[in-house]
Order: sequence, then structure tokens, then C-alpha cells
Amino acid sequence: MRAGLKAVGAPEDLVQFVAEPTLDRSQELMRQVDLVLATGGPGVVKAAYSSGTPAYGVGAGNAVAIIAEDADVADAAKKVHLSKVFDHATSCSSENSIIVQESVYDATVVALKGEGAYLCSDDEKQKLEGVVWIPNKKGHVGINAKIVAASALKIAEMAGVKVPEETTSLVVECADVNAPSRWRGEKLSPVLTIWKYGDFDEALRILKTLTDYAGTGHSSGIHTFNEAYIEKQALAQKSSRIMVRQPMAPANGGNFFNGMPSTTSLGCGSWAGNSTTENIHWKHFINITWVSTPFDPVKPTEDDVWGGFWETFGK
Repeated sequence: MRAGLKAVGAPEDLVQFVAEPTLDRSQELMRQVDLVLATGGPGVVKAAYSSGTPAYGVGAGNAVAIIAEDADVADAAKKVHLSKVFDHATSCSSENSIIVQESVYDATVVALKGEGAYLCSDDEKQKLEGVVWIPNKKGHVGINAKIVAASALKIAEMAGVKVPEETTSLVVECADVNAPSRWRGEKLSPVLTIWKYGDFDEALRILKTLTDYAGTGHSSGIHTFNEAYIEKQALAQKSSRIMVRQPMAPANGGNFFNGMPSTTSLGCGSWAGNSTTENIHWKHFINITWVSTPFDPVKPTEDDVWGGFWETFGK
């Protein structure tokens, strides 16, 4: 970015960075600037809000999409896979799980395989889990840094799983969403978890469980043409953005096909301890001067405001 600024004759220092960041340096940086945008985890977001500087905090992702029985399965699988392999799934908006209606479950698996996905056996799933999550020096189990942004072929090789050379994503099946399992969360790699559901209420329960486990407030998606399903998910689910029939990685952050503001920083609202549910983009980084001139007031009467309520419930 600095090279690009220099190439067009702009000051390079419009973009700066801390080469060797520390907690103290980060806190001092937040103290000195005019505005902070904090992303990553709740710790850094809380530090930004506590810095005394105006701040936007955005939340962690764990994007989940439902594929309903009326979905265009081929289209849904193509979009999910496109999103899953984009930048090797390092986007916070890359689908980590899909929840598929039982009548189109097998067809969805076949369609994903056609896109380049490899469905792991139970034994392969266990091997894969052993390389996706590993303990650190303190014994805390977290995502293995070596699989982040790695290809499906590389991850499979690390796990000792033999896959075809054309494999671009790995798929694992899970059944009981309430059972303790790291497969419910974000994977930052081209590894996708697939769940099966019966009726739509069950799909919403699975969706809620997954996003409550990780990614509260971030996003969810649905592949359906049933407006009742879309409305029900929108009303029931704590997601700041719900993508309908779209690949979530390119859709959440704004695209020409949906009109969402273009960004990579997604607010998750009070559900995730954030200050906004919006896509943080250019408008959040400028100050706006409001120039107000008076006009003749248009003041509603009490009957205009409360008439319908009084007619129904009494004054």
C-alpha cells in the first residue's frame, strides 16, 4: 500500500504500521490516534473501547448457511465451495458449516464433490481434527497456525489423508450439534462441516447452536426461494447480516451483486459486544458537518401517533 501511494505521488505515511507490535505499543497507539477500528477477538475490542479514543469494535466470524429443500442444489454447492476456497478460507465470512435439509443432503454432497470437495470418512475426520486443532505451550487447544491459509491438499497431507490431486476443499459430517465438538467453530482453512436437518425449526436450532458457540452476531446465510423461511431466519437469528442465495465470503463484505458496503470489517452488534451491526467502511472514518436551516414544522397530533393503539386497547 505504501508503494502504491508513492507511485501516485501521495505521502507514503498515509499508511503506517508497527513493525514489532507489543501490548504496550498497541495501547499507546490507540491512545494517540483519533479513531480506532479493532478486530480479532474480544480482548483487543475491549482494549479499544477502554482506550479513551473513539472506537469501532468488530466481531469474530463463524459463517453458517442453511440449504433448504427447495434450493437450487447445484447453485448452492457452487457458491458455498467458491466461498470456501477463496483465499483458502481465511476470510471470516467463509462458510464454516452448512446445514442441509435431509431430502437434498445426498445431492448436496454429490454437488460439492463435483466442485472439488473431498468427503472424509470417520477415520479421516479424526485424523484431520488432530492437525486442525493442537495444544499450545500452555496446553490450550486452538487452531494450528500451520493449517491457516494452507491448501486442502497440504492439510490432507499433514493429516495423513490421501485425497485426489484435484481436491480443493475437505468436508466432514457431524450429527449431534449439542455434543462438545470443535467442528462447530471457525476453521480458517478450506475445511467445511456439514449438518443434516429435518424441519426448518430444527435448522434454526442448529444454526443458533453453531453461532452461539462462535460468531454470535456475525452472519448467516440461506439457500432457498421460500420467503417464509427467509423472514423466519431474519426474525429469529442473531446475525447482523443474512445472505440469501449468495456465497458468503464475497457477499458479506459487499459486492456488485448485493449492494452491501464494501469492507472486510463486519460489526456484530451488542450480541458480540460491538458498537454497531454495520459493515465498517469509508463513512465511519470521516467527520460530517450537518448544516441545518429551519422549515415550517409538521407536528403529528396525539391521535396520529396513538390512534390505532387506542382503538385496539383503549385510551
